[in-house]
Amino acid sequence: MSYTLFSDEYFMNEALKQAQIAFEADEVPIGAVIVCQNKIIAKAHNLTERLTDVTAHAEMQAFTAAANFLASKYLPECTLYVTVEPCLMCAGAAYWSHIGKIVIGTLDEKRGYASFGEKILHPKTIVKVGVLAEESKALMQAFFVNKRAE
Repeated sequence: MSYTLFSDEYFMNEALKQAQIAFEADEVPIGAVIVCQNKIIAKAHNLTERLTDVTAHAEMQAFTAAANFLASKYLPECTLYVTVEPCLMCAGAAYWSHIGKIVIGTLDEKRGYASFGEKILHPKTIVKVGVLAEESKALMQAFFVNKRAE
């Protein structure tokens, strides 16, 4: 079986499409995709308002979908692409999933997991930050500007 290799930017763009869906649904615009063997196996966006569930973050939805797809609770061969740095809850879920790599669009200075400590993630998880950061940040800023105007 042969695979066409896609870039981090390609997959982050797919996560941004999910964030745009959240934006249009008046959810905090965070999107996530999980990739395994160069194939998207999970796509998700925030659903906290729609589901009235504070745990329905994009990453949590993506972890559940990927685990179901692979029939495994562990995701060491997978990469999570997420438009905004995961919160403490999502980083904890990333730890328990043993996700192999996390690619982050933009940092979350107020609620991102790194402000609580880098050791929250599994020690084998590789982290890359700043892929399509400007696009991810712009979408978040537009959302909160709109919210403040309401």
